[in-house]
Amino acid sequence: MKKPLLEFTPKGIYCDAAKVYLDPWKPVDKAIISHGHADHSRWGHQQYITHHRNVPIISHRLGEINVTGKGWGETFSINNVKFSLHPAGHIIGSSQIRVEHKGEVWVFTGDYKTENDGISTPYEPIKCHTFITECTFGLPAFKWIPQKEVLQNINQWWSQNKAEGKTSILFGYSLGKAQRLLKYLNTDIGKIYTHGAIENMTKVLRPLVDFPETTLITRDTKKEELLGNIVLAPPSAHGSTWIRKMVPYVTASASGWMTFRGARRRRAIDKGFVLSDHCDWQGLLKSIEASGAEKIICTHGYTEIFSRYLREQGYDARTEETQYGEEENETIVLKEKIEA
Repeated sequence: MKKPLLEFTPKGIYCDAAKVYLDPWKPVDKAIISHGHADHSRWGHQQYITHHRNVPIISHRLGEINVTGKGWGETFSINNVKFSLHPAGHIIGSSQIRVEHKGEVWVFTGDYKTENDGISTPYEPIKCHTFITECTFGLPAFKWIPQKEVLQNINQWWSQNKAEGKTSILFGYSLGKAQRLLKYLNTDIGKIYTHGAIENMTKVLRPLVDFPETTLITRDTKKEELLGNIVLAPPSAHGSTWIRKMVPYVTASASGWMTFRGARRRRAIDKGFVLSDHCDWQGLLKSIEASGAEKIICTHGYTEIFSRYLREQGYDARTEETQYGEEENETIVLKEKIEA
């Protein structure tokens, strides 16, 4: 039986012909990394290969690492296996990883979205035989409205809160979502304040994107300074002592999960804005169609439901277990020592 070009192993997705892993979740000798979120770029590998724009991100999050940057579409060979990185549109520096060997092409998408957010390099469809896709929002219920409309609603919400003399607290993941929000906040309304995790990551990304001015919240920041202004914070800050001194405030979350009202209630959020850095149902289907692939491997998310639907459409689709899908947990310890 012919060995597959990419295998799913206890350490991660492995290319035996090249002796290299893609986004491994256990320490390995050589890893090609799709993007900077903690579930895809783990600490402990001997060598990292990623896109140039992702180098400062993972270096900031992981510390001193041996990392090599590549350009979009730049082909590099490892043991006669050809690899190249292509825009995934998920966050800044996020890549799809194309693998070619003996006429066979696989594409590992990592995480991706097809809507151009204006700060990430837009998603690029890549032709292949086998397509490895996430299914984070692989249900027909997930259907995104255009980013422009969502961001207009966010600025209107902020303006209304200011008129009522309240501080607006907007939750978004410190890498990716926070910068997407920041880019389009209307500073004519007021000042933008930030949690330290978001301020530090945005500082890393400022050489790549022209962001509005922000002010870091410190121990010396008084709640009177925040009134009428907006605070960008990671979800982990909700309910913390850090946030209590900002009363009176109104909270909101920007996430694909805000599609469901129950998610907003469970998180005790006042307002939900549906804005995701992943594909919705139609985005997933159109990406698969554009790839031309006959074999589809569904990883993290609604894998069983999505793969069953694909099989009904005539695809050779199956699921595989991974340890992805945890970037939404801002409490992940990025430098925890992972056992080999």
